[in-house]
Amino acid sequence: MFGRKKEVLTYIFTGFLESGKTSFIKETLREGQFEDGYRTSYIICEEGIEELDENEIKENKFTLHTIEDEENITEEYLASIEKEDKPDRVLIEYNGTWDPDALMEALPANWAVAEIITTIDASTYEGYLSNMKQLMTRQFTYSDLVLFNRCREDQALPTFKRTVRALNKRTQIIFEMEDGTINNNVKEELPYDINAKEINLSEDDFGIWYIDALDNLDSYVGKTVNLKAMVKRGRAGNDIFIAGRNAMTCCAEDIQFVGLPCKWDGAKSLKDNDYVNITAKIARTMNRQAGREMPALVAEKVEPAEPAAEELIYFI
Repeated sequence: MFGRKKEVLTYIFTGFLESGKTSFIKETLREGQFEDGYRTSYIICEEGIEELDENEIKENKFTLHTIEDEENITEEYLASIEKEDKPDRVLIEYNGTWDPDALMEALPANWAVAEIITTIDASTYEGYLSNMKQLMTRQFTYSDLVLFNRCREDQALPTFKRTVRALNKRTQIIFEMEDGTINNNVKEELPYDINAKEINLSEDDFGIWYIDALDNLDSYVGKTVNLKAMVKRGRAGNDIFIAGRNAMTCCAEDIQFVGLPCKWDGAKSLKDNDYVNITAKIARTMNRQAGREMPALVAEKVEPAEPAAEELIYFI
């Protein structure tokens, strides 16, 4: 009797050369996370200084495959690896300069992505962000975890966090310091007083407030905020609109509208792209698509406003 192919759990590690991908995999092996006797196809798309040694490969039942050309990232080739190895699991160490969309499209249907991890060398991040922004930021589009390693206290770690969160709201972000410790106290330097009776946002503050509210929802729930926003109605109900701004998350081709749902009795009277001044209480709502709680606004006052002086907001 013919049935569906066996599901193959697939773990993807991406990042630029020497960003710490192989070191992360080696550490995972040392912690015994793959000591389960499963056959594993280990696909490497670039070779760095750090490599798994033969004992690590043998002990963990890894079968090694090297792909040197991005054009070989095809469903047919990956399926041929599965046919040859009959793996229970696949690990892919992906080249950070290659298109992640190409990999996602090439994965065989029965390869179930368990986790995507992006490693970033914090000492080079700002340089890449300035000179190769699109190439850098597309790496964490699909990431479940973004690990910044080799971090220092004098670096703009809150800005690093903001640039990732702007593109991927659900990913976990970890900062590993140069001494190997994890910094769980990376706080945004806010341009407004979060402890004030009312939080007053300037037009330029929207992006920072939006990201910080996503990350630190408990600090905002129940507080009043005054802000200027653009309206999007879409398929919202008669008493709901989206209050947001057009944002450049990466480059001109990636401009997108970002915002939060706002409940207001007069929402039906608003039109797309109207600008309004809003006074609202911040509440919480469940975003089923993201699988997490997110901020929402309950408007106390909504008034027409002049367009923002700058059409776009930025996250860096």
